[in-house]
Amino acid sequence: MVIDRSFIEQNRASTERIRKLVSKLSDKQLQHPVGEHWTVAIALAHLAFWDRRMLYVLDKTERDRKLFVPEIDILVNDISLPLWAVIPPREAARLGVDTAQALDKRLEEFPPELLEELYQHNKRWVVRALHRDEHLNEVDEALKQ
Repeated sequence: MVIDRSFIEQNRASTERIRKLVSKLSDKQLQHPVGEHWTVAIALAHLAFWDRRMLYVLDKTERDRKLFVPEIDILVNDISLPLWAVIPPREAARLGVDTAQALDKRLEEFPPELLEELYQHNKRWVVRALHRDEHLNEVDEALKQ
């Protein structure tokens, strides 16, 4: 199976969406609540964390020439929340943009046969826009309130 390479533009668009959002928000807006426990900055730190996880998965998969699936689950969000909350908002914003850019580039250049394995295991590991846009939509909705 050949992967539809449209993921490249989808990921770039979501990264650009993060960059535009970050560039227009004040420090106060970065502290705006998103849901019960999160702020905009925490949402960005969350995205940076999960994108960094994928960078790690890509590195290990490529090095070992076989799919690496870390044993990590959604519980990590709850465990990490206090850590993300103390990251200065502007730094969380920078991490969100920088990490998304690094991951987009890495995915674009990743060996096709290994990329297919990743995609088959979990489409969201390759089409990062799916995860990013989910949270960016929540941020957009929260900022309207």
